[in-house]
Amino acid sequence: MGIEIAWQEWLGLIVRWVHIMVGIAWIGTSFYFIWLDQSLKKTPALPDRIKGESWSVHGGGFYHVQKYLVAPDQLPGQLHWFKYEAYFTWVSGFVLLGILYYWSAESFLMDPNRATMSISTAISISIGSLVGGWVSYDLLCRSKLGSNTTVLSLAVFTLVVAIGWGLTQVFNDRAAFLHIGAVIGTIMTANVFFIIIPNQKKVVADLKKGKTPKSILGSQAKQRSLHNNYLTLPVVLFMISSHYPILFVGGRTHGWLVIAFIIVIGGIVRHFFNARHLGVQGAGLLWQWPVVAVLTIVLILFLSPSREIGDREVTDAKAFSILETHCTSCHAKSPADPAFQVAPAGLYLESLDELKLHASRILTQAVMSEAMPLGNRTGMTKIEREELGLWIKNSIERSD
Repeated sequence: MGIEIAWQEWLGLIVRWVHIMVGIAWIGTSFYFIWLDQSLKKTPALPDRIKGESWSVHGGGFYHVQKYLVAPDQLPGQLHWFKYEAYFTWVSGFVLLGILYYWSAESFLMDPNRATMSISTAISISIGSLVGGWVSYDLLCRSKLGSNTTVLSLAVFTLVVAIGWGLTQVFNDRAAFLHIGAVIGTIMTANVFFIIIPNQKKVVADLKKGKTPKSILGSQAKQRSLHNNYLTLPVVLFMISSHYPILFVGGRTHGWLVIAFIIVIGGIVRHFFNARHLGVQGAGLLWQWPVVAVLTIVLILFLSPSREIGDREVTDAKAFSILETHCTSCHAKSPADPAFQVAPAGLYLESLDELKLHASRILTQAVMSEAMPLGNRTGMTKIEREELGLWIKNSIERSD
């Protein structure tokens, strides 16, 4: 009697756990240092070379931190560098991307109704979007636009939304939104690896040689760090978007607009905390949350379109036939789909009673967002989705 191990599921779980752990470490460190930098206060007693100081209390002790504008007269014997959190977050994320989206590309990555391509082509587009996203972003920062913070921010925003539009044309929505998070995460990690840490090392090397570091090294690192700061909240939502198919209702036509909303909303929330940490009061802290609330409501309404599904009767037999054709191959105690050894989310759809039990989830996943079946490998048609939605609607009304 042999042991059957669901290797893809186990590897996905382990790598996802690692990804979450190092991701929390990176985001936590980033948030702390952004807060620390903005909480620094300059007092008359401090030397000119010190930008400011901050006092805090935690864990039963007091902490006193000072920031030097360039560096102290003598560098300490040990410096703490914060970089591996970012590196391991990206590495674990890319491995997870391979396990979930490359291993079962037909189900998780591709959508034959959007673009016909081979698995190798789909994976190449995926990797190309990560590399191309970073190269394009880096070129923008190094161009003349880089000297104007506002113009550069708009250019970067436009770039990410444009990539989002392109990905929604070739991948299924679940994969497209996840890839936008991966593109942004790649930009953030590359900022640390190629700009922030190398520039800091150059500064340290110059100081050890008794040279005055170039000011551009600090300004470049600060600019990239600022971008990472404002991109953090959107990237988190994109990474968990696969659990919320309501975001995919825009589909290939308006998916890019949903991506734009998420970036703007996340950026405004981050700006609130930045302003608060800087000590901004009054009107400077009054506009962010109302704007976020309005934009969120607009997004909800935009993703909740009215549907004319008619009043015709759809029989139980017809509804169950649709279920068997498009859902049961994955959502069964023994899935027939080779991509799964256990039913996704532990959801079984092998009987009419189970269809009724999970009707609301099916309505969201298969009718409203069209996120299921994965990659629409079974070719579920618009008519079938409408019929299934109508049966669920009538079933709910009868139960009421």
